[in-house]
Amino acid sequence: MTINIAFLKLAAYFAVLSNAELDVIKQAFSEKTFQRGEVILWEGEMSDVLFFVAVGAVKIFKTSSQGKEQILSIARPGDALNDISIFDGKTNPVSAQALGPVTIYGIKRERLQIVFQQNPELTLNAIKVLAERTRHLFTLVEDLSFRHVLGRVVKILLTHAGDGGGPVQRLTQQEMAAMAGTAREVVARSLKALEEQGYIRLENHRIVINDKESLQKILTDTI
Repeated sequence: MTINIAFLKLAAYFAVLSNAELDVIKQAFSEKTFQRGEVILWEGEMSDVLFFVAVGAVKIFKTSSQGKEQILSIARPGDALNDISIFDGKTNPVSAQALGPVTIYGIKRERLQIVFQQNPELTLNAIKVLAERTRHLFTLVEDLSFRHVLGRVVKILLTHAGDGGGPVQRLTQQEMAAMAGTAREVVARSLKALEEQGYIRLENHRIVINDKESLQKILTDTI
């Protein structure tokens, strides 16, 4: 198994290190693979390994006592899955599940501490990453509190279509509902309405955006 230095450059924690420094710390990482639907981390469990997405996409979610799921984010290559629990030594606040074939790189907490001690500039990057995570959660609260469901669905479409012009990354309507904080039937009606307006096209279990500008206008008008 060879850990890809190019991946480590994607991770905000390690982006400031030189290739020579990355070549040293890559020895501390291990690799795991998961298939779609496999759970990588469970909410409430302890972690002693910090996981990063190397290939694929992972949904980060919480589950209520009634079994309702709220997706908080989709982690992509370079994103950490459980840095909060690694840093505070407490249980995982969220679960993580593969959305397709996924490769994960992991580094044990003890080795990570040594890497940080040897490279103090990484501490500032860690602060930035956690600040960005906090900002994302503030935005999520704002969307769930103030944005209409149609606007939430449109935001999901634009966010997961990359540049907003291609097919949306394969998400089921149930997963979109869990991101939007609503029911699958409501998402289905919203998608149908957008298709009837000609803004999107539903084909072969994927969504293609036809009119990015109109979707962006809906996004602006629904908050």
